[in-house]
Amino acid sequence: VQLVESGGGLAQPGGSLRLSCAASGFTFSSADMSWARQGPGKEREFVAAISWSGREEYYADSVKGRFTTSRQNVKGAVYLQMDSLKPEDTAVYYCNNYPSTWSWGQGTQVTVSS
Repeated sequence: VQLVESGGGLAQPGGSLRLSCAASGFTFSSADMSWARQGPGKEREFVAAISWSGREEYYADSVKGRFTTSRQNVKGAVYLQMDSLKPEDTAVYYCNNYPSTWSWGQGTQVTVSS
């Protein structure tokens, strides 16, 4: 299994970023997928999940209404659209299956600051 996250960067409060996760080494179209994050000095926490079909989505309360996850099974990719970003969203973001049982990738750094 290989998971490669990208799309992170610096954003201003209220701004947006779109993260991507390229997945390979397994049958992507059959896997529920998730996003997690680890902020500075914090434990890794669940952010969002999406079912294998894309029909069901789940979000942490802290991001509900601001973040949207989606996927493209033909591309083996899952996405996290992050809007109305807040400084507390600053973290390294990771994708994984759901529940998260695979080894974590490198993640992508998101920094929200003015």
